[in-house]
Amino acid sequence: MVGTGVFTSLGFQVLGIQSGFALLMLWAVGGLIALCGAVSYGELAAAMPRSGGEYHYLSQIYHPALGFLSGWVSATVGFAAPTALAALALARYAQSVWPWLATPVGSGSGYTYATGLAVAVVLGLALVHGRSTRAGSRLQVIITAFKVLVLVAFIGAGMVIGPAQPIAFVPTAAGWRALLSPAFAVSLVYVSYAYSGWNAAVYLTGEIERPQRNLSRILLTGTAVVLLLYVGLNYVFLRATPLAVLKGQLEVGYLAASWLFGPVLGRLMGGVIAGLLVSTISAMIFAGPRIVQTMGEDLPALRWLAHRSPAGIPVRALLLQVGITLIFILKPDFNAVLVYAGFVLNLFTFLTVLGVFVLRWRRPGLPRPYRAWGYPFTPLLFLALSAWTLVFIIRDKPQESLYGLATVASGLLIYFAAQKIGPAADVAPARPVE
Repeated sequence: MVGTGVFTSLGFQVLGIQSGFALLMLWAVGGLIALCGAVSYGELAAAMPRSGGEYHYLSQIYHPALGFLSGWVSATVGFAAPTALAALALARYAQSVWPWLATPVGSGSGYTYATGLAVAVVLGLALVHGRSTRAGSRLQVIITAFKVLVLVAFIGAGMVIGPAQPIAFVPTAAGWRALLSPAFAVSLVYVSYAYSGWNAAVYLTGEIERPQRNLSRILLTGTAVVLLLYVGLNYVFLRATPLAVLKGQLEVGYLAASWLFGPVLGRLMGGVIAGLLVSTISAMIFAGPRIVQTMGEDLPALRWLAHRSPAGIPVRALLLQVGITLIFILKPDFNAVLVYAGFVLNLFTFLTVLGVFVLRWRRPGLPRPYRAWGYPFTPLLFLALSAWTLVFIIRDKPQESLYGLATVASGLLIYFAAQKIGPAADVAPARPVE
């Protein structure tokens, strides 16, 4: 979870919000939304323990067509776009440390050595995950553990080093007004994107031991830890760096480190953050192809995507995701892609959490080893805050919203074309509780 969003989005948020209290509340509210979503997904994952995430849940709860659309969105936006954004952010941080990376590759190409670095990291990690699940898992555990240790050390140092900027973190009348502003709602898109990944474990349900028991713990524990890290990190960013310096900037971690530790250590921290983003790219490349593989198992027209290598890795699905990722990298518009991805992902997580109510009504006798804590209030809170965000995105960012809806519509056309090629196989039913 910890990756692109928290290291890049604060600069966009301060364009519309200048209250330190409101900016920290953004990350607290975003974490609350993710926690409520994790509680709801925990119930669905325990009741229907199969890999595929929203694709599997929406197919079971509503209709296979809606499940396919969520899988299509996950394949094209949910994993490929965030992977590309993480790679672009890595390149921007690396460029801050090594300015020569900004040199164009050839005359008039429009691409720099930083772009080449982003492409190389994606291809290198795809090679690791395409060869061995065990090697990929070990790599992910090592770099994630290192990332958490570095961030905890950075937060601790940032709270005691250097003079604090004149920004108020206590509630004020202006701060409370900012919480109800359109800028706050749109900024929640950036924050929700930063929390994306809180539901990643459900895509790997079939590879988790005792998912009925363990998935809810994984979702809740991971989300709670990240909430604390995010609030702490953004407190340090805001405490260390003037708002005027942060406005519209992508490399907020590098800027904060430079103000805290000086330019030399700041550049070093920028290089470390670039390295930390490898963890985000690796996680997306690892999890995303499992959704495409599950879709291939259910739709005969996409059966070729269900193929696994002798090592059990969905290599064709992996190559498809990597190909789409490279398209996003080579045609970058960081802010637009972030809002576009955030809108579409929010739409399908909204429908999935709504499915908790639909499934309880339609299948009350379905075994539920884990029930959503705080039901019905926790899923209702998630739905209310998500709907509020979606409405403001449509109003304030109509172009990105239309691109998102066009992506969904294109998936619908592909689904019906696949139906004509061959009848869809029945979606696998949820396994009984052991």
